[in-house]
Amino acid sequence: MRHHQQPLCLDSSSAAFLSDPYAAYGVWREAGPIHWSSAFYGGAWVITRHADVDRVLRDDGGFSARRTGAWVSGVEQERGELRSFHSLLARAMLFVDAPDHTRLRRVLNVGFRPARLEALRPVIEASVQARLDTVDAQTGFDFISEVAAPVPAQVIGEMMGLPSGRQSDFQTWSQDLAGFIGALGPNTELARRAQRSLLEMTGFFMDHLRDRGDEPRDDLVGLLLEAEQVGQVKEGAELLAQCAMLLFAGYETTRNLLGNGLLALLRHRSEWRLLQEDPSRASDAVRELLRFDSPVQYTARRVVRDQVLHDVPLRRGDCVIALIGSANRDPRCYSNPDELNIARRPPGLLSFGRGAHACLGAALTQMEAEVVFREVAKRWPTLRLMDDHPQWNGNTAYRGLHQLRVQQAQVRSRTGSVGDSTPGQRALRTDKVLAS
Repeated sequence: MRHHQQPLCLDSSSAAFLSDPYAAYGVWREAGPIHWSSAFYGGAWVITRHADVDRVLRDDGGFSARRTGAWVSGVEQERGELRSFHSLLARAMLFVDAPDHTRLRRVLNVGFRPARLEALRPVIEASVQARLDTVDAQTGFDFISEVAAPVPAQVIGEMMGLPSGRQSDFQTWSQDLAGFIGALGPNTELARRAQRSLLEMTGFFMDHLRDRGDEPRDDLVGLLLEAEQVGQVKEGAELLAQCAMLLFAGYETTRNLLGNGLLALLRHRSEWRLLQEDPSRASDAVRELLRFDSPVQYTARRVVRDQVLHDVPLRRGDCVIALIGSANRDPRCYSNPDELNIARRPPGLLSFGRGAHACLGAALTQMEAEVVFREVAKRWPTLRLMDDHPQWNGNTAYRGLHQLRVQQAQVRSRTGSVGDSTPGQRALRTDKVLAS
């Protein structure tokens, strides 16, 4: 054992930790910048502070993104049961280094250019409007199943040029993959479920690619097919892996940001009112919500060469956990980090990663969240939580809510009757409603 501090104690099954890990992060962060934990993949170094997490994520020469082997080792890999699963996962852009990562990213960057994303805004707005039109806010509804899950599934499907009507499949496949990738120590059941979903997903894409024919299309799958024809993307497993990971990444992070963000806003009524009073704050609000309760709590890297970090020797092949959730609450970087402040413009935000592997779809996720929060605040200014203890998904890496039930509180007029009023009047009366 080479750690210099006491080993990190982590009870990932604790309901208290899953609902609010930030108190524990604060203890770890102040105890030291680096700790050993046997909870992560059989043993890993956990990096807790902003400057060090930023360094690890930026240093592609010292820390590798190739880490999928640790997830399947020991989970019946010796019998070859997960061979197909690992072969696909290991080819995804998320889990490869340069030069393969550079080549794949160059192809997909075209699909996420600002002009293309801005052209997608009407699609996002229409999707959000349609979803909100279907729910009964007066009675109450589950924001996750009615809005947070279907909106990003529809948007990424539109970007990829996928047929409509398969959003529920997209959600199931993505959640199974997130359950495996986000597990501290994946077991056989999680691995089999994730493999089944990944193979179903790639089977879906094989059928879709066949049905598309040879006619070029201006979508993300079309970009990959054009790149395949000129040798920039390899046919077969590499092409299918990029399709699958685009669908997964385009759904999972946005879904959790929408749920976590609305929960934070409804728990901080002063910030909720600020957003209602000035919808132009939506962009800053989303960035602060990403910092406050990041949908991605950590990411892993493998040490490429022997090195020393804070007097701790890191050996080639060691696993390093860059604890983004802790770094985003580091008082060395942010003043009053445990307070939500949508007027804050957080520097060095780590929720989308840093360096070469920074999230390709960060701007898309930001746009979706801005549209959702702006529209929800406009429609339902007195929206409130129906449960003080919402259901978390239990995933330590992809932090999100399983359910978030909300309801539009009715406004009591001066005459004592209950009814609707204008959005501005309802916003002004929010405090009175909540206090009653």
